[in-house]
Amino acid sequence: MYWAARCRVDGAIAVIALAWCVVFAGTNASRAEEIKNSACMECHGDRTLTTTNAAGREVSLFVDLAKLAGSIHRTNTCASCHFDLTSKHPDDNLPAQPINCAKCHEKQSESYGASVHGLASHRGVLGSATCSDCHDGHTILPPSSPESPLHFSRLAATCGACHEQAAKDVAESVHGRALAAGQRDAPTCTDCHSEHKIEGLKESSPMKISMEVCSKCHASERMNTKYNLPPDRVKTFFESYHGLAAQYGSTLAANCASCHGVHKILPSSDAASTVNPKHLVETCGKCHPGATENFALSKVHVDATANVAGGGVGGQVNWWVRRLYLWLIAGVIGAMLLHNGLLLAKKMAAIYRRRDRAVLRMSLNQRWQHVILGSSFVVLALTGFALKYPDSWAARALGSSEPFRRWTHRVAGVIMLLLGAYHILYVLFTKDGRKLVQDFLPRWKDIRDVADNARYLAGLSPQKAKIGRFGYAEKMEYWAVVWGTIIMGGTGLAIWFKIPVTHFLPRWVVEVAVTIHYYEAILACLAIVVWHFYHVIFDPDIFPFNFACWDGYVSRHWQEEEHPLEKCAPESNSTLAISGPPAAELVSSPEQHLIR
Repeated sequence: MYWAARCRVDGAIAVIALAWCVVFAGTNASRAEEIKNSACMECHGDRTLTTTNAAGREVSLFVDLAKLAGSIHRTNTCASCHFDLTSKHPDDNLPAQPINCAKCHEKQSESYGASVHGLASHRGVLGSATCSDCHDGHTILPPSSPESPLHFSRLAATCGACHEQAAKDVAESVHGRALAAGQRDAPTCTDCHSEHKIEGLKESSPMKISMEVCSKCHASERMNTKYNLPPDRVKTFFESYHGLAAQYGSTLAANCASCHGVHKILPSSDAASTVNPKHLVETCGKCHPGATENFALSKVHVDATANVAGGGVGGQVNWWVRRLYLWLIAGVIGAMLLHNGLLLAKKMAAIYRRRDRAVLRMSLNQRWQHVILGSSFVVLALTGFALKYPDSWAARALGSSEPFRRWTHRVAGVIMLLLGAYHILYVLFTKDGRKLVQDFLPRWKDIRDVADNARYLAGLSPQKAKIGRFGYAEKMEYWAVVWGTIIMGGTGLAIWFKIPVTHFLPRWVVEVAVTIHYYEAILACLAIVVWHFYHVIFDPDIFPFNFACWDGYVSRHWQEEEHPLEKCAPESNSTLAISGPPAAELVSSPEQHLIR
């Protein structure tokens, strides 16, 4: 019953809609029949027919049917665009309204509405440019046609109908001369101001002018090579004071147009150019009152890394000063590093000999596992971020070969996975390994230790938690490494062997693996720097370095301070032995455990 009623309702709606379309189409059809092009041409075929527009300019109302037939609107009728008119026009004294081009050109009209022309029109500014002002009213041709008012050779004249001085300046500029010579690569009005969303650049920021307008051509290797232009103008500008100030948000810093001009841009060799030596004092003085000829002799586009042989005496002196300072910096700082490095080595050796390091914390097997794990981790971090950011210092340090970085990353990953497999065998089939993983298992005491240490660190208790061989900190690190190895290994293999993986799984699985791999790497690196490095380097009790990962031993004092509950005779645990009294306490710390 429901579906029957629903079908009857839908059928009724369809009949009503069809009837409406027929009536509407019939109305339009009858209107189209009433207003024929021939009727319009009775008046608009007169070449002398004119009117005065809202800006007070006299405009022609003559329509050339021959040109209309050659335009892209040749299939349109008068009534299809002027749909506000009726057959009573012009006797009804109702003037034709501006054409609503959005009826067919919605996206272009939307862009125009956000332009300086469209916004001015919305505010009611008389004479604001409309679609027909730029495209012509009836003879609408594609911009590629030489007869189109938007053809690159005629665009300045089209815009010049309203912007006379700007068009004159462009015609005299190096850009205008190139356009007149037929060079299409030369910028036109729309290349700088955009096409439909015309932008007024007078109030734009220095960054927008320099980066989004001028750089489109002057940072192009193709353009610079083709027309023998200086290849470094954009780069050296952004390295200058003006460019750096613009990058840091200054709205007052000079941009390209501040020195070279806006429309009348001329080469420095031209006597009328604003950057000609005769005009530099005046140009610089616009921002630097009191500028002299000596001040104006400074260069904006200076490449400090190049031998400025053509830069005169100042350029040569600057080049040699830079070279001398580079050698001076390398020599002085290098000598300082050598001196302090040797001093640090001496003091570390003295600390190593002075400390009562009698407790064996890590066996030789465990230390080798730690070294391999740490080395592979560092290589993975460097090569991984170099692959993610090929322009970074890490990528430059590893050379320009992407395959080298990629395969080094993969080899280090395989080494880490093989070490993980070995560690599984170690904890399964060796006594020390089984004891190690047993001591790493979480217990209820770990939760109490967290609470006790929280009170101690907050100053609410004078006693910190009493820790055994491994506390909650070491246990979190150990199992985080296990978790991270599984996650990074699994996602890394999925990324490496993406083709076989996508035989069974959708491609988005690989994309998710890339995301997990990247953010897990960030988490792991930050955890190492923030947590592990504190316990093995920056902790005052072991600074400047914990030697347990080197020879396995820690001091009795550190053992008693950090792990007071680990008390056993040397013979009770082959992994931990004491060179000292039998009752010595065996200790463990975040920085000394096996897996980091």
